[in-house]
Amino acid sequence: MCATTVTLVVVRNGGRIRLLVVVARVLGLSLLGPMTTTDILSQLRNDFARYGRTPHSEAVAAAFRDRHPALALDGVRDLCDLVAALDTGGGRSVLERAAIVEGLLVDAEDEALRRTLLQTLLPGVVSVCRKLRFGQGIIAEPSEVLLSALSLLSELLVDWAGEERPYAAPDILSALRGRLRRWLLNEKRALAATRCDLRESDAQVTESSLVARLESFRGSSYERLAQLTFARVFEGRSLRELAARDHSHPASLQREMQHFASRFLL
Repeated sequence: MCATTVTLVVVRNGGRIRLLVVVARVLGLSLLGPMTTTDILSQLRNDFARYGRTPHSEAVAAAFRDRHPALALDGVRDLCDLVAALDTGGGRSVLERAAIVEGLLVDAEDEALRRTLLQTLLPGVVSVCRKLRFGQGIIAEPSEVLLSALSLLSELLVDWAGEERPYAAPDILSALRGRLRRWLLNEKRALAATRCDLRESDAQVTESSLVARLESFRGSSYERLAQLTFARVFEGRSLRELAARDHSHPASLQREMQHFASRFLL
């Protein structure tokens, strides 16, 4: 398997760190620094361009040709040539290209051919991410969505290795879109839960701060109003009930408490 020098962002969320580690392991990436989607795609293409011309690549391509003589791949010397044969400008018909992709999926238990199939599907992966708007409003960086898509695609190719599918490419990309959408929905739910936890945490901090502030008036000339405010806010006592306990008029007590709050608590 070819080793790349792609660098990625290590993000704050533990689950996403694990995700990037999976991507790194599957595609041979290195977790060093930030990259854009263009950087990632360019690095993958450049890496494959180097690996696809190696002697090992030639041996893998030769074995693939021998297993699939009906694909007419006599001029294909290595895996780069195999990817080029799948290019729309390569002179082959749609059906001929579809047959080659099907052959790659059938042989996808071979890691090198699985990487070759992933390489041919990169434009489709970008299209899938674009249709899902790169997780806009859910994921901050489009590159993270692309990395997730690549990870999910790698898993999908392992799951489907050996299957015969005449329309392998559209089938794979359709399944990828479903998996990526589910991942985004899970991320959306996690984001909502995190925001809820933060709001609850902020509320708890605010509540604790107010209690501490009211406690600080113990023994002072404002202790009475601090105790009445505590009972009103935290015990839910009505103003009429507090006024009766304080032997004061509700309207007068309300003005006192409002003045106390605006001066010392707000």
